[in-house]
Amino acid sequence: MATVNPYLIFNGNCEEAFLFYKSVFGGEFPYIGKFKDMPADENTPKLSEEDANRVMHVSLPIGETILMGSDCNEQSGEVKFGDNFSISINVESTEEADRIFNGLSDGGSPFMPMSKTFWGAYFGMLVDKFGIGWMVNFDETQK
Repeated sequence: MATVNPYLIFNGNCEEAFLFYKSVFGGEFPYIGKFKDMPADENTPKLSEEDANRVMHVSLPIGETILMGSDCNEQSGEVKFGDNFSISINVESTEEADRIFNGLSDGGSPFMPMSKTFWGAYFGMLVDKFGIGWMVNFDETQK
């Protein structure tokens, strides 16, 4: 069964926001990574020092939900509040990921096609025809 989690995007203060949420809800971050932690390759754009120190991904379990977040960077552009969230759906197979991604993309704008990632997931991002941002994820390391 797929799980759905909110994904919040910030303009450089994601870590501050998530430390605040952690102080309210308790718990620990299973993962917090900065853009500088990404492995470099020929497709990785050069990041400014400011962008390199921004949060690439953080997660905070709250009950059965995982609150997720990241900062924007120069490549993604500044976030407008109201457009600063996506719905992250975690599925159980690459086939389910492709089916959901392709279905949500119908009439929408996929901007990161489904592909294998350095963090061990099969992942893609899109905005559906109603303007809602989606992240589709199959964590291959959990299979």
